[in-house]
Amino acid sequence: MTGPPDSADQAAATVRRHGLVTRLWHWLNALCLLILFKSGLGIFNAHPRLYWGQYGANFDHAWLEKSRFGALWTLPSAYDLALSRRWHLSTALIFAFGLLAFMLWSLANGHFRRDLKVTRADVSARHLGQEIADHARLRFPKGAAALRYNSLQKWSYVVVIFVLLPAMIFTGLAMSPGMDAAWPWLLDIFGGRQSARSVHFIAAWLLVAFFVVHILMVLLAGPLNLLRSMITGRMRVVLEERS
Repeated sequence: MTGPPDSADQAAATVRRHGLVTRLWHWLNALCLLILFKSGLGIFNAHPRLYWGQYGANFDHAWLEKSRFGALWTLPSAYDLALSRRWHLSTALIFAFGLLAFMLWSLANGHFRRDLKVTRADVSARHLGQEIADHARLRFPKGAAALRYNSLQKWSYVVVIFVLLPAMIFTGLAMSPGMDAAWPWLLDIFGGRQSARSVHFIAAWLLVAFFVVHILMVLLAGPLNLLRSMITGRMRVVLEERS
């Protein structure tokens, strides 16, 4: 993450950072994922156990078994499986087609190639270790470097956009009896409907972990500047030290 100038002895400029499509997708995703997560926990409460394989019921061995999530976590707050499903499935359509539109647009305008291309440095253990150390010491990029995704950001976004989000969509489809009839190969890919449900649950919590780290970095690197960049598309960056 990048941050605002932290000293009067540093020259700064306001530059364009995020395009309109990226900003719209970012905020649409934030809303969709909140609704999907809370409604998904509402659905999970109907049977708060997870299994591997095709089948799972009360007397089968569960790899995860817990009490129901409380009202603060779920949508709606009161237990209502039918309403949770309506919220979840309606929002899932918006989320899935939004992701597809964003990926096609990013391929067309070169966003993926320009900003998320993995270079040799991005796979260097030494380089990644240095970036982790710099972030731990709150040493964030400045100047031209602040306008590029660093290696940690690239890997985070690549995993989220190309692994976790598609996994959420396809495991969700694999849990639908109608989609299983149309695309039976979905169950073969995930090893059964209960395995798909488990992967869906795990991927959801990995997205929550990404969100927590993302918000923490924003708070540490300069929340007002970064929030403005995701609303207006422009941010202030340090250019050079003044003599």
